[in-house]
Amino acid sequence: MSIQTSEIELTVNDKKVKAYLADGSGPGILLLHAWWGLKPFFKQVCDRIAEQGFTVLAPDLRDGQIAKTIDEAKALMEKSDSQLIGDTVFTAKDYLQTRVKGKLGVIGFSMGAAWSLIAAAYKPAEFGAVVLFYGNEGVDYGKITAKVMGHFCEVDEWEPTEFVDNTFAEFAKAGVDATRHTYPGTAHWFVEEDRPEYNPAAAQSAWSRTFEFLKAAL
Repeated sequence: MSIQTSEIELTVNDKKVKAYLADGSGPGILLLHAWWGLKPFFKQVCDRIAEQGFTVLAPDLRDGQIAKTIDEAKALMEKSDSQLIGDTVFTAKDYLQTRVKGKLGVIGFSMGAAWSLIAAAYKPAEFGAVVLFYGNEGVDYGKITAKVMGHFCEVDEWEPTEFVDNTFAEFAKAGVDATRHTYPGTAHWFVEEDRPEYNPAAAQSAWSRTFEFLKAAL
């Protein structure tokens, strides 16, 4: 299907923040990137999801900066403003809601996955689906009413298995509809085509499951 893409500006606390919009004339998806910044890969993912019939908005949580290495990403992380990131996430959510009907989905990658859980716990009535790619966060799990799907590595030096086990145990305890997929032999960032950790077979499987999940949930 044909989609429309554009670069837009959001106003967050009197500051201009860029965002990428891919409009597939369907339910809204907020896409939250990993710690690298809003690199080309994440814009391509927006397009890919929009082609499935969704309207996807990815706010830039790094003020235009893009890290190419782990050390560069760590440096960006150390100087990042959590308050501004949170305000940006919710401003983007509000903007997306002006363009679509119904509940939103949110997809997050690593750092973005943590913010996805925060958003779904803070505004439970507004989210119908959450997709986590190798990322997690301690939140009030019982507040989440959205359906959740998580894609994780079997062994991940950046995302301890015990933490993920605990999160999904808490989901079960709270009655959250949560599905966890584990991909053996993969490493963190395994769906990102511009990373050496990219695993094509696992990525294809994760995306097939994600699209099916989003269409059913939204």
